Amino acid sequence: MKLGVSLYSFHGYADNSKLGIKGCIDKVKEIGGEGVDIVEGPPFATQKEYIAYAKDIGEYCKKVGIEACCFCVGSDFINGCDGDIDAEIERVKGRVDVAAAYGCKFMRHDATYGFNASIKHSRGFDNALPRLVKGYRAVTEYAATKGVKTCVENHGFFAQDADRIEKLINTVANDNFGALVDIGNFSCADEYNPRSVGIMAPYAFHAHAKDFHIKSGNGENPGDGFFQSRGCNYLRGSIIGHGDVPVKQCINALKRAGYDGYLMIEFEGMEDPVVGINVGMKNLKRLML
Repeated sequence: MKLGVSLYSFHGYADNSKLGIKGCIDKVKEIGGEGVDIVEGPPFATQKEYIAYAKDIGEYCKKVGIEACCFCVGSDFINGCDGDIDAEIERVKGRVDVAAAYGCKFMRHDATYGFNASIKHSRGFDNALPRLVKGYRAVTEYAATKGVKTCVENHGFFAQDADRIEKLINTVANDNFGALVDIGNFSCADEYNPRSVGIMAPYAFHAHAKDFHIKSGNGENPGDGFFQSRGCNYLRGSIIGHGDVPVKQCINALKRAGYDGYLMIEFEGMEDPVVGINVGMKNLKRLML
């Protein structure tokens, strides 16, 4: 496996008043990363401006010897574009064009954050599945014409469980569509991370390394920095190797399935991001052995 960093991890450092995106890319190179994931950038007035920006960043990655791996974007096939799934599909196809301009081989986009809370029935994952399949299949068929593979991440509570993601991938049933396996995010759905990674690893196109401090929801709220899982345990992002996620075991589950792509640090801790990413990279290299 190769190691890299999601530029999301740099948080405020990506602002032009600090390192800026290109400075963050330089920092990844400096600490020994080989690739970066790119998240949606500042708002652009037109698609043409977004494409030009993406081409510039993609060329910069090539210049410094860093691979632009995956473009990570939001989407919602239930609620997006005011519930108009065809409009949401077209919007996400536009993001595929941006991914291609960056030079990314992969694009991750969300499934949905779930149904409106006012709906009290017919709101399960199986109820949502036909719309999710329609959306993902249409986007990945378009992406294939641009040389981009699409993937779904275990992300956003509703589409976070390994069994749900496996069902979605197998129902879309397209060789251009797979999984972005985030080894930490399963904690948000209160799943045992190695078990869930083991389920999703055979479908992995891409992977994120993430760690959390985890405290039982049966205790007191630990305070600032913590949020609650679906089952109301307390989670706080941590430096890779400092938290409670069995990172090494999850890596071994990916290896066992034959995954040999990128493993990208996605840092969400309270520490200074540059420090957190740097220490996390050192720990991840050790845990890979």
